[in-house]
Amino acid sequence: MKKFQFPEGLRASFVVGSIALVFLIIGYQTALFVHSAAVVGIASHRDDPDTVFLVAAPEAVDAVQDSKVPAAASNYPAAASKVPGAAEHKAFSQVRRSSGAKTPVGEAVRQNIPRRKVESFRFNPNTVSEEDLQRLGFTPRQAASIVNYRLKGGRFRRKSDFAKSFVVSDSVFRRLEPFIDIPLVDLNLADSAAFDALPGIGGWFAKAMVQYRERLGGYSCPEQLMEIRNFDREKYDGLSDLICVNPANVRPYPLWELPEEQLRRHPHIGPSAHAIVLFRQTFPRSDWTIDKLKANGILTPENADLLSRCIIAPPE
Repeated sequence: MKKFQFPEGLRASFVVGSIALVFLIIGYQTALFVHSAAVVGIASHRDDPDTVFLVAAPEAVDAVQDSKVPAAASNYPAAASKVPGAAEHKAFSQVRRSSGAKTPVGEAVRQNIPRRKVESFRFNPNTVSEEDLQRLGFTPRQAASIVNYRLKGGRFRRKSDFAKSFVVSDSVFRRLEPFIDIPLVDLNLADSAAFDALPGIGGWFAKAMVQYRERLGGYSCPEQLMEIRNFDREKYDGLSDLICVNPANVRPYPLWELPEEQLRRHPHIGPSAHAIVLFRQTFPRSDWTIDKLKANGILTPENADLLSRCIIAPPE
């Protein structure tokens, strides 16, 4: 069977047409890309509010140069401030640059681009969603960067940590700072992982903080952390603004009700547990105070002072 072949002239026309079609498609895609980039450029240069520049008058430039004060052309305000009398003749005037070029096409494009609505509301940067970050004014790329930082183990412990993020500009941080809400770590509710995440803690101290809480029957004040061995003032000051003891989560220590074996576990009672039980059996309830325990030699002055930090349940 004879194979069909295009005539020579028709074959050449087909090849030329195919090439032209390819170039037409490429040209169309390029035009779309250029148009999209132009629209993005017009939108990105739309200032809100308008940008204000300080423009040096000619006499200000002469004053700076004559004074031999070295200054870059862009730094005349700072340089002129060092020249006597430079400010007296109103050397600098304000020029307000409105949003972008004023060509009819640019204005038409700008009018058709809706301004993105930026919101301000309370948020925790450690848990806020990518969608809500965009509502707060971040671009999709910036919001994704913040979420990815968290997914990789990053954490914002303080407001200042959020300000240090490379996607958070100074102006955005100033607007959002009053709305940043990073909950404090409650010493009576946190687990060892939450303690471990605090600056300067680590696994050993995190475990010690949990164990000491159990021995105390619950923390009554944050300063009790410094009763843990090697937990000094410097370590405490490094995290004191990140922790709290919520009174609603404090369990008063039942000093006047617990049996001897349980009293013995308290770090400020220990071997005095037996004497406390005898004291309760001997003295009236009106005398059941820590001061009386100290006055009767049952508790040392140091242990009595430390035990006074604890919230004690009143005798029943």
